[in-house]
Amino acid sequence: MTGKPSGERRIGLLNGFAAYGMWGLFPLYFPLLKPAGPFEVLAHRMVWSLLVVVLALVVLRRWRWAGELLRQPRRLALIAVAAAVIAVNWGVYIWAVNNDRVVEASLGYFINPLVTIAMGVLLLKERLRPVQWAAVGVGAGAVVVLTVGYGRPPWISLVLAFSFATYGLVKKKVNLGGLESLAAETALQFLPATGYLIWLASHGDATILTEGPGHAAMLAGTGLVTALPLICFGAAAIRVPLSTLGLLQYLAPVFQFLLGVLYFGEAMPPERWAGFALVWLALSLLTWDALRSARRLRAEISRPAATIATGTTSAARKAESVAAGPDPVDAKP
Repeated sequence: MTGKPSGERRIGLLNGFAAYGMWGLFPLYFPLLKPAGPFEVLAHRMVWSLLVVVLALVVLRRWRWAGELLRQPRRLALIAVAAAVIAVNWGVYIWAVNNDRVVEASLGYFINPLVTIAMGVLLLKERLRPVQWAAVGVGAGAVVVLTVGYGRPPWISLVLAFSFATYGLVKKKVNLGGLESLAAETALQFLPATGYLIWLASHGDATILTEGPGHAAMLAGTGLVTALPLICFGAAAIRVPLSTLGLLQYLAPVFQFLLGVLYFGEAMPPERWAGFALVWLALSLLTWDALRSARRLRAEISRPAATIATGTTSAARKAESVAAGPDPVDAKP
């Protein structure tokens, strides 16, 4: 990325801040959709997201991937899994925000990187460095502390974290761009979501028909608020290093946490502060280890030409190790 002009990097950073900032401010939007229930909001988000993403793809003239995808049943099956998992994630998040659980929802995105790493070990047999093991252990301890504090497991946080970690794992295997992947997923969600909205309308419970044009516009806007951060993220991803995006991803849960405590006034007794402090310690260890490994890798790659031949294999292995961290795109709710 060093070859990128400073202007390009600045544009990338601005887009990154915009993407994660918008994801972090989601808790301000969904309460505006009441009296629509979480399932109605979820269905509208699926339907309108597809329309917005299709429009973006038409403007960008990016359609070749669709024909290739239709000829690959295995990738289509993975897209179906991704669509189901992200539907669970979106639905739980909307329910949490509209039921005054914003802080618990933010915790899910704080612990998501730790869950992603744990799944890498369990499912992909990846090897962790000692500091990564320590971070995962501290994160597990945090969940125990929070379980005691809440009097129950923080199920909202765990569902959000595990569903998004699973979503990220599936997306890596599908290997589609952000807009393309969202288009394919919402295309599969479109018919069930539309059917549910028709069923609501037939029973007189569709708020889009009863609450006025302003409410209808807000429901339609769920498509834009879903796609716009993703477009900004795509603009950032090609202009700034992934290590920078990896740090920016924490903006979203930080904003959500601050909104939950300062704006919505959710309670934070001492035991919850203790649990969150352990989570932040785990993330600090993870970030420090990733930055240290990246510096070592850069130093190894920049060795004099005489030593490059013997160091290439080692550098490649370290590159894979550094890449074991979470995918920054997995911060979006």
